This record gives sequence, structure tokens and C-alpha cells, in this order.
Amino acid sequence: MHFGKITFDVDQRGEVGLLTRNIKIQASEDAAQTYFGGHIMAMVTSKMFIEGVEVSRMGQHMELARYPFHWHLAGDVKGQYIRNTAIHDTFNRCVTVHGTHNLRVENNVTYNTVGHCFFLEDGIETGNQFVRNLAIQTKCHPTKKCVPTNLAANGENDYTYENRLAVRQASFSGKDTLLPSDNTVASFWITNPDNTFVDNVAAGSDENGFWLSLPEHPNGAFLGTDQSKNTWPRRTRIREFKGNVAHSNFDGFMFDRNINVDNTFGLAGNSYLPKENPADPNSKSLETVFENLVTYKNRNGGFWGRGELFVVKNLKTADNAIGFTMSSGAFGREAFTSVVMDSLFVGESENIGNPVTPEEKAYGRSLPKRLIPDFPIHGYQYYDYRVDVANSTFVNYQDNKQREAGALSWLLFTSSGVTTENTIKGAKYVNAKPVHFPQYDKRFDNDNRGGSAYRTLAIHDLDGTTTGFNNSYVLLHDGQFDVPATDDTCKIQPTWNASVCTGDVGRLYFRGVGPVAAPRLGGGLNPGAGPAQQIAAAAAAAAAPARPPEQPVAVVRNGKEFKITGNQSVVRSGTEVRVNTERREVALSLSEMNKDSWVVFELPGFANAASGTKQDSLDALRKASETSYFKDKDSLWVKLFVPADPEPPVRPTIMQASINVSR
Repeated sequence: MHFGKITFDVDQRGEVGLLTRNIKIQASEDAAQTYFGGHIMAMVTSKMFIEGVEVSRMGQHMELARYPFHWHLAGDVKGQYIRNTAIHDTFNRCVTVHGTHNLRVENNVTYNTVGHCFFLEDGIETGNQFVRNLAIQTKCHPTKKCVPTNLAANGENDYTYENRLAVRQASFSGKDTLLPSDNTVASFWITNPDNTFVDNVAAGSDENGFWLSLPEHPNGAFLGTDQSKNTWPRRTRIREFKGNVAHSNFDGFMFDRNINVDNTFGLAGNSYLPKENPADPNSKSLETVFENLVTYKNRNGGFWGRGELFVVKNLKTADNAIGFTMSSGAFGREAFTSVVMDSLFVGESENIGNPVTPEEKAYGRSLPKRLIPDFPIHGYQYYDYRVDVANSTFVNYQDNKQREAGALSWLLFTSSGVTTENTIKGAKYVNAKPVHFPQYDKRFDNDNRGGSAYRTLAIHDLDGTTTGFNNSYVLLHDGQFDVPATDDTCKIQPTWNASVCTGDVGRLYFRGVGPVAAPRLGGGLNPGAGPAQQIAAAAAAAAAPARPPEQPVAVVRNGKEFKITGNQSVVRSGTEVRVNTERREVALSLSEMNKDSWVVFELPGFANAASGTKQDSLDALRKASETSYFKDKDSLWVKLFVPADPEPPVRPTIMQASINVSR
């Protein structure tokens, strides 16, 4: 259906692009069957100025350097442009900028095109300006379906989870696409951030709307050159990225999955962190600012990023499966991973879309994931390390008979990188359930199946606008994986699957001291590696000799037993717990806690502490203002005491108090 309204302050009026021009260039009609059309190329020393032209049946599928419009190794072309031009029904990209700088690409419309459409080829290209371009229906192949490499939920994949690496190898094979990444096609393919993208629209791409995919150094024609070696796209500040719109794609804005030399990429590939001097990794880190972005009706994510110091201002997101997710690349080494501020998240707007399936027709609107009609919708997903939300509004995130919902949640179901210092403040909820931690469902999961770290995530509500309690924490409380930080003083929110607790909450670790089992073979093998390396890694892991897993750990507090998964949990200061385990040795540690916070542990069957101050009685241990231990007849008692506030940036991996104990 055509929707022509601004709904809940999100402009979803359908774009109109004029495809006809008085000047028309097209290939013969039989090109529609052969995918072999004409191409227009500007090379070094030439000058090309394009305005008011219509091209169709252009480009040659699967052929390098045969694109409708192509600036090829042209160097600095300041003053040259392509504008007010229509590019439609083409077979190999739209506008390719290769080894070319300072080109103006403005007010163009594309429709029904194949491969990355607006294309920065090698990552050497800088100073180019993409302004007010409209890309509609960008496809992986003229007739065949995409074979994408993405984080689709398991329930919408047409292959088994165990076969995922073979599918990835097929995706990267080059059988049906010019580049491996064309199977995960983007309307705007950006390989160097030192370019301008303002007020562009990516509508209806098979996969990505905007994809920032950065090589370590420019590749292709520049691979190995001094110019390439001195160019660092992943450490280069983005020149300008604002006012862009991504809708009706699989993923709207994708700022992750940087390409390798062989043009493959990993799902968890390589961070973006610009530096004051890109050639010096130790120079000052710079913030990356994204302003006034709009993302709606995307079947998966509105915005996905990987890096540090992302500042997202005035984001508007609506009708996506997931509004925003941010992953860390430096794992807590910077002050923050991302902050989203002054933004708007709408779960369901007035735009009902085009209901097609029986479930959608019964529901009365299209659903983001048609193959998983009960997939929960979320506005903001917490994930890696320190991510913050400030002064933002969430609208229409309520459970109903079709699916559950929540304004805030976590990446389903992450296996790494969580912290207790993810924050929110200044939040406003309009017909919206603030939090939703869904029960594990393998259909909702992606390639992190089996991960458990999400169970230890906490959301720190700084001002009480989410929970009603100032300086409180939202913790998992689903009846299956409750955490020992929760007690009778916390408020249980059954519809959230969460508890709300005040006090100082930090991370608790139970690490084995001796040899442990090999890591679980998960979906995130060798982030950034190509398919051959990933499959080789999987084979090597499968062939490795098995070692016995560590014995499980359980924590008992006030008579209730809490299962500890992945050797970690969350705990509150002032907690006294009993630790039940068959392990011979355990390393107890606390992190992310305030000065003078403490936790007391009773360890039945344990006798020795490798450090700490020996106390003469249990009462003396409880009163101690330092890490201590006491041995009674049946148990070893340990008090972990935090002597100082954590130094910023606060990281879950920096232990503030630790002790090794043994039997």
C-alpha cells in the first residue's frame, strides 16, 4: 500500500522518483535477457558532467568495470558531477566511484538495479559528496534470491544452524554475484568514511540500506601500494553522515562487517574507531556523530553498529523488528561504546504495511518477520559493553496476542560483552512496556546459539524514568535464570521477566584455577575471517581433544538457589551467599562496583585461601574492611571488599577484588 503520512513524528510519506528524462541512453531490448548492456566510463584526465539523463538496461552483470556510470581511477575530479539523473532496470550497480575524489553525486534516482548501487569501490576514495539521492529496490541478482551473510534469526533461515558455514561459503563463492558482499547487497556501499552522505534515501534493498564496510587498507587496484598502506579507513573520521533515511530493507543502517582483502567479511568483523591521526593507533580517539537519521519498516534492524564513541542524535525509528543495536569493538577500552540521545522509537505506527500471510491478515498489519510472526519487537537492544540512552521516547511497545514487545531489551541471545553499567536516563514511555527480556527461543536466536552472557546483563536506570526508582538496576528475573542480586527488597516485574533493584550492583566471577574445557564452538568463529578460515577453524575445533568441562556452580541466597552460567553473574553489595560446587579450586572476583562494596561467601568443603587477611571469627570477617577469610568446622568464609572506585573507563574485565580458594 502507499502510505502518505507523518506518523508519530516519523515521516513515512512514500518517495516519488521520476524515471523518465528527455535524454535517454539504453541498451537493446535483448539485454533484458542477457544482462549485458552498455556502460559509461570516465578515466584519468577526462572530464564527465552528467545531468538530466535517463539510462536503462545498462551495465554488464558479473563483469568488473562495466557499470552504468563509472569514474575509473580518475583522481581528483572536483567540479565534476552526476545529478538529476535516473538509473533504472540495470544489471551491474548504478554509480561507481573508483580511485576518484571530490565527485558530486546529487538528486539522482535509481530503481530495480543489481549489486551495490552507489559504490565506493576500493576504500581509497575521499571527498565525494552523495546528496539527496534516492535508491529504490536494490537487488543481489537480476532474478535469483540473495544468499546473504547476516544475523537473521534462525527461524527465518532456509537452512539449519549446523549448516551455516557452508551457506556462508556459498554466499562468498562469486557464482552469482560480482563480489562476495553483493549477496548481502547495499544501496549505499561505503568503504571510506571520509566522504559526505546527506539526505539520501535507501528504500527496498534486498538486504542493506547503507553499509559502512571498511577495509584495513584500500584494496583492489590499490592493494599493496604506498598510498594504500598510508590510508586507514577504520581509523578515519566520517566526514558527514546526517539526514539519511533507510526503510523497507532487511537492515537499514549497517556499520559493521568490514571487508577483508579477498572481499569476504565476518559477521563480527573489525571495529570502527577514528583517530586524530589515523596512522597512529595510539593517538586520540574521536567521536563519530550521526544526526537526524530515519529508519523504518526494516525486517531486521533499523541501526546496527560496531565500534566505539558513536554519538547518535535525533534518530527516528519505527516499525522495525529491532530499532537499534550497538556492538563494541574495543571491548571497554574507551569511555563509552555508544550514546543515543534525543531520539524516538516507535514499535508500531499507523502504517500497517501490506499484510500478506494469514497471520498478518488476521493481525491487520504486516509483521517484520513473516516467517516468525511471534518475533518480539524491541526499540533499543543492549549489547556490548558501555552503551547509553538519554532523553529518548518510546511509543507503542505493548504485548498482544500476536507477539510480545518491549522498549528496551538485549540482543537475542548474546554470548559476550555485557556490563552492569549500560545506562538510561530521561526516558519517556507512551503506551510502551519499558523492558522485555524474552524467554530463550531458538527461532529468535541467530548465530550466537547457546550463549549465556545475556543472563548477566543489567540496565542502570540513572534517574528512575524507566523503573520508578532513582539509581536502580533492571536485572533478569524469568524464574529460570534469576540472578543472586535479586532479593525481597527488589521489585519484581513479571511482564518484563525482570527485577528492579537498588544499591550497588556489579559483576561476580567464578573462574576455575586449573585447566578448563575448551571453549564452546559458537557462531562467532574468528571475527572478520573469510569462509575458508572459518570452516578450517570449525574443523580444527571439532578435532581438538576433549577436556572435561568445569563442574557447575550454584549460589544459594536466603534459601533460594541460583544457577550460574558461564562462570559469571551479577551481585549486589551487602550480599551474603553460599557457593555450592564440586570444583577443587575457584577464583572469586568482583568488578564494576563502588568503593567499600562487599560480598560474603560461604564455601562448604573448602579450606584454603591463597590471599586475603585471616580473621579469627565470622563476626570479625563480616566487620572487616579488607578482603579476608575465616575457616570454621565445615566451611571457608570469604569476604571480598572493594577498596576503591573503578578507574574509568569502567570495564567488567578489570577485577577490583579477588581471591583463590581451594579444598
